[in-house]
Amino acid sequence: MSTPPPLPEHGAASTEAASTGAASTGTARSAGAGTAQPWHRFVALGDSFTEGIGDPDPDAPGGHRGWADRVAEELGRSVPGFEYANLAIRGRLYQEIIDEQIEPAVALEPDLVSIFAGGNDVIRGRDPDEIAAAMDTAVGRLAETGATILLWTGPDVGSTPVFHLIRGRTAIYNENMRAIAQRHGAAVVDLWSLRSLTHEGMWAEDRLHFSPEGHLTIAAHVLDTLGVEHTLQPHDLGDPTALPWREARQQDLHWARVHFGPWVVRRLRRQSSGSAVRPKRPSAAPVFGRPMPPGTSASDR
Repeated sequence: MSTPPPLPEHGAASTEAASTGAASTGTARSAGAGTAQPWHRFVALGDSFTEGIGDPDPDAPGGHRGWADRVAEELGRSVPGFEYANLAIRGRLYQEIIDEQIEPAVALEPDLVSIFAGGNDVIRGRDPDEIAAAMDTAVGRLAETGATILLWTGPDVGSTPVFHLIRGRTAIYNENMRAIAQRHGAAVVDLWSLRSLTHEGMWAEDRLHFSPEGHLTIAAHVLDTLGVEHTLQPHDLGDPTALPWREARQQDLHWARVHFGPWVVRRLRRQSSGSAVRPKRPSAAPVFGRPMPPGTSASDR
């Protein structure tokens, strides 16, 4: 593996630039026009967001594609033998992600790592400062490898029913993640400032996960944050749909009955949607794009 990009001395200006999605921060480095990006092995850690739930694809491992797969495909375009692993599992809480995924990720010797943990905990009312204390230690462990690290802010859910109640906790979580990123020289993928994510078309029907368009938009944002040229072109969904009050409430009631209610029941029963799920890409392997050419396997390359 090649040596990862050099670590700057906690550049606050770089962190601010990354929050706009237009420049690098922390260990991230712009690849430059027409040049190969500097990473050779990408490992993604997290929950359903990183697993790709909301972006179904029968040709993808695990049946879901998601932003991480899309990012890996783009990063692999200019680097022969580029490898990608995805250890994320839906429903995982932050401590489970730390306990189950940090050391396996370190063992894969990545030079680019993404970790987004705590979203499920924030929804359930967990103290953002408690999450941050554990994440600070976990990110420090990843930073010891010298890999470029991607941390995240949560999206702004202020315009959504029910989940607008966690907007304040999400904002605290976000500030904690920015502080951890600055301390460890990590890059920040700022979803809060990505205003296009407030469009209903960016969300799956369950309003808990991003839609294929949402995952595509986020993948492009990740690559912009890393300073990597890419071919991803998110669509302009236009203005949000303004529904009559009665129709909007009917949709909200349908969502609560079909999606939110069952989610609450699972939480009360302490049931996880990922209890029987295994990582879709537990080992780092070459990325072949979508779909993989017929008759091709990782052993063939």
